[in-house]
Amino acid sequence: MKKQTMGIHHITAIVGHPQENVDFYAGVLGLRLVKKTINFDDPGTYHLYFGNEGGKPGTIITFFPWANASQGKIGGGQVGVTSYVVPEGAMNFWENRLTKFNISFVKTERFGETYLEFDDPHGLHLEIVEREEGDNNTWQFGEVTPDVAIKGFGGATLLSARPDKTAELLEKVLGLEVVGEENDIRRFRSLSDIGNIIDLKLTPVGRGEMGVGTVHHIAWRAKDDEDQLDWQKHVSKYGYGVTPVRDRNYFNAIYFREHGEILFEIATDPPGFAHDESYETMGEKLMLPQQYEMYRSRLNDALIPIQVREID
Repeated sequence: MKKQTMGIHHITAIVGHPQENVDFYAGVLGLRLVKKTINFDDPGTYHLYFGNEGGKPGTIITFFPWANASQGKIGGGQVGVTSYVVPEGAMNFWENRLTKFNISFVKTERFGETYLEFDDPHGLHLEIVEREEGDNNTWQFGEVTPDVAIKGFGGATLLSARPDKTAELLEKVLGLEVVGEENDIRRFRSLSDIGNIIDLKLTPVGRGEMGVGTVHHIAWRAKDDEDQLDWQKHVSKYGYGVTPVRDRNYFNAIYFREHGEILFEIATDPPGFAHDESYETMGEKLMLPQQYEMYRSRLNDALIPIQVREID
């Protein structure tokens, strides 16, 4: 039986000042800050997670914010565009909202769908598309109400140094289905109703440079720890070097770089974001893994203070 991922688990990007990041993704886009923690590999830096009301896989975008870091360059070996999905009929609201905050956008069409394309304050390429599928997001913040709120990821556009190899991986290893081809883009679909559409640019793209405004990696869903170990063997069988399992507190993760140079992760759905704080208070307090708890005071002093605030 062919192994198939449900789709995107999360996408992680590098951005600039953390308060600008919070103001945009919580204040403008209306997402919930579901977790405020640190980069486990660089504990002097935040790791911020935004998603729907419960932090469901397929809705989570995460950020490493470095206030004075160099600007990156979007290119081959990266996610080029992160796509968000909203309920049908919500597009006028989002056009008006982006206009209200002086965020430039363009309307484009792809595979019969209309997209609003725009950038976040640090240069990350985003887009919004309407679709019926996927549960509405019940989180309400400012003027963003559940009838127009972002449900989660619509998908992503991948920029590859070797699109033929990336396409082969998406279909044969991750089990995505090819559903169309148009204007130098091949479209793949996963099993889920959210975070399920992957567009791959078929022309090789010059290598990107990691930095502010670029995606660090894209993570795919594993049902649980057992499924993840199965994925580890499955990916290794195709000749990719896969890392050991790494405990990220809210999921376990394995990583590999595919032949088009994009960094892929496979992350477990459980345990999720409410196991170390309540569902109601997620995102309010700085949460630390046990090994860093003894340094809480020092880390609080080093981290730039941030707050979720209504900016309407």
